[in-house]
Amino acid sequence: MSINRAILLGHVGGDPEIRTVQSGDKIASFSLATSEQWRDKATGERRESTEWHRVVVFNQPLVGIVEQYVKKGSKVSVQGQIKTRKWQANDGSDRYSTEIVIGRFDGSLGLEGSPKGAERDEHAYGQTRAKPAREAADDPRMGMASSAPSGRPLADDLNDDIPF
Repeated sequence: MSINRAILLGHVGGDPEIRTVQSGDKIASFSLATSEQWRDKATGERRESTEWHRVVVFNQPLVGIVEQYVKKGSKVSVQGQIKTRKWQANDGSDRYSTEIVIGRFDGSLGLEGSPKGAERDEHAYGQTRAKPAREAADDPRMGMASSAPSGRPLADDLNDDIPF
């Protein structure tokens, strides 16, 4: 048995490139930087090493997320297969590119960190809210009301039934 799986957490090096192929499907690609830091034992200086990875996304729902939310500097996690492809340069020489590929039906991509402009609500149990509570209650896409029918926040109702 063998496994071909790469898991990376890093920062996007530039805005993603989105291409549309003849079938109408979109393909997203971007560079991802992973870094490690250490202190040099001999000199005591802080050192850093950065590796650059090429990520290619074929999964259509994830391409939409990349297109809408991923920008230069975004912190993302990716999980995909390591693939090397052969191509020819303009001078006719063979070139090779190794990429992390998120296929149509496998792999994942996660947006790490909080979105810009988001606020923390102490009653949100760790969730990040980008809209004020009043606006969220009026937005049918939020899927839940921001307050109980009594007008109190939902967090107050939840605490009433906790047995400890």
